[in-house]
Amino acid sequence: MLAAVDHVQLAAPPGSEDLLRPFYVDALGMTEIPKPPVLAARGGCWFSAGAVQLHLGIEDGFRPSGKAHPGLRVTDIEAYAVRLAAHGVELTWDDDLPGHRRFYARDPVGNRLEFLEPTG
Repeated sequence: MLAAVDHVQLAAPPGSEDLLRPFYVDALGMTEIPKPPVLAARGGCWFSAGAVQLHLGIEDGFRPSGKAHPGLRVTDIEAYAVRLAAHGVELTWDDDLPGHRRFYARDPVGNRLEFLEPTG
């Protein structure tokens, strides 16, 4: 039986790890976690924050999805938005989900990320 989401994997183009690290570590506030050696040989990088893990895997012919995305629940979404904007991240607010404040952003390779916080 399903118990939890262990991680979400996003794709990235070859050689983009050094572009991704400042976004996921500095802007989002995640910590890079080591990949097992056999997987590290494939490239990519893994990040965590609390129980949230995002894995960025290298994909030849990478193209970011226009719609697919992980939804990441945050606390104090206004402060988090200010943090991301201070790192030059462009935000798109969306008020279409009742009971939530949310915005979208894209990582440096174009992956779409949703950040949301319940309002009630």
